[in-house]
Amino acid sequence: NLLASIKKSSSVKLARILVGLSIPQVGEETAIDLANHFETFSNVRNAKFEDLESLNGVGPIVARAVVEFFQDKDNRKMIDNLLKVVSIQKVEKSSGLGQLSGKTFVLTGTLATMGRDDAKAKIRSLGGDVSESVSKETTYLVAGDSAGSKLKKAEQLGVKVLSEKEFQALL
Repeated sequence: NLLASIKKSSSVKLARILVGLSIPQVGEETAIDLANHFETFSNVRNAKFEDLESLNGVGPIVARAVVEFFQDKDNRKMIDNLLKVVSIQKVEKSSGLGQLSGKTFVLTGTLATMGRDDAKAKIRSLGGDVSESVSKETTYLVAGDSAGSKLKKAEQLGVKVLSEKEFQALL
């Protein structure tokens, strides 16, 4: 039993728990957005459709999936069992006033000087947002080696494309 193998003292980040629950429509970036906005598992679990839908990057499909997930009887039972053995860390809010505040980044291709996760963490630490898809709200596309369809879409939308070297300079 997975739950039996987890030590009671285990402390896990909220976004990681949300990803691990495999909530439909909730990937890594959405989980991070939910964690940063709601701060506690209880707040996410009890969030109303309207509260979810109002978040940047969360539309009606994602909001409905989250609400339905937490309303499901079997999911509630599984979560209650999980909460008996795992402590979920409360999210520490950053001021959001870093040098990248208000800017949204999309990463594509292979980054040679830093891993993708490190780049995302650095962007967030400086107040920026990370998205998985290019849209008109994207401020910068960081294009590493072997950039593909995201690069084409960014060019079509007129999104500023940064090389990895330009991205490093911006940081």
